[in-house]
Amino acid sequence: MSNNYFSGFSLNKEAELFADYSTKNDYTISGFSFGAQEAFDYALNTKNRVDLLQLFSPAFFQNKDTKYKRMQLMFFKKNALQYCDKFLANSAYPLELNLDRYFVQGTYAELDRLLHYEWLESKLFQLIEKGTKIEVYLGSDDKIVNAQESKEFFKKYATVYFIKNVGHILKSNESNA
Repeated sequence: MSNNYFSGFSLNKEAELFADYSTKNDYTISGFSFGAQEAFDYALNTKNRVDLLQLFSPAFFQNKDTKYKRMQLMFFKKNALQYCDKFLANSAYPLELNLDRYFVQGTYAELDRLLHYEWLESKLFQLIEKGTKIEVYLGSDDKIVNAQESKEFFKKYATVYFIKNVGHILKSNESNA
């Protein structure tokens, strides 16, 4: 398998941030945030064997209304770099973790896809029926997604790890020391 990890929005090669949680082998696929959406679609549609799908802070915006999504896209279009800076700062929260070395400018199309992605229960069930185990990792202090609502949605289909005192990047001051 050529790609076992899928990067988050405006990020590249940040997999090392999740090393504490990652299972690395030929039959595990993982992704962070936007990359979790892409990892899920890959696992669902591949003919390759996937035993484990790890979703780190999956981007979950189906609980947000059209106005919220339209505003996010408008802010991005107005100043994409400023939008991404704020997005990465919120992703790192509660840390002041500098993510610049992982930064790649995301696109309007990627953000649009991220915001409008629908996690469908039928597809989650379909993946489980293929024999894939799903793990979801969420931070209690996530400023990007509502971790509690995400937990409630995914808990029927996945083992959900709800990690206290961490944000979207799933790190705390203790794990960063």
